[in-house]
Amino acid sequence: MSDFWIYFSSGLQHLCNINAYTDVLFLLALTVPYEFKAWKRILILISLFTAAHTLAVLLSVFNIVTIKASIIAFIIPILILITALYNIISVGKSGKKDSLIFIAIVASLFGLFHGLGFSNYFNTIVPNKPTDKLLPLFESALGFGVSLLIVVLLALLLAYVVQTLLKFTKRDWLLIISAFVVGIVIPMIIRSEIWVK
Repeated sequence: MSDFWIYFSSGLQHLCNINAYTDVLFLLALTVPYEFKAWKRILILISLFTAAHTLAVLLSVFNIVTIKASIIAFIIPILILITALYNIISVGKSGKKDSLIFIAIVASLFGLFHGLGFSNYFNTIVPNKPTDKLLPLFESALGFGVSLLIVVLLALLLAYVVQTLLKFTKRDWLLIISAFVVGIVIPMIIRSEIWVK
């Protein structure tokens, strides 16, 4: 049970790390178009994110896929930017099914690249043999999934409070959060190490 808690808490605490603010930005951009009543859509997106993240860590553990950290650090803010810009462009438009497909693809891609980045840390906290990493990997993924749900619930709660008490419209809140996210990730992309030769 103690081993389970070690790996579960490593996944759970991942989003509590100050360096995980990009994950929080992505989750904000991902969930800002939704309310509590859209919990099924949100659950689909979080499940895709977690599954892709777990798959990426698995592929990295068995040395099937490796990507330079600088490339991951460049792609992650681009995916956040795409999500936030999509929110801004599609605000007020119908076609919810199409938007879910597009956002599901982006959430999966973000999960893949995030998992490849997380795998560097994961490989340092578990035994060396890849087969010994399988159970800890799934225990960590469970903790990571729970941490995603906590952040999403807090984001939805914040949206509810702002829209109910401060009388923001849903459209205004979506535009404010999406613009805020865009304003943070553009400098991250510009300062990325990928531009340095």
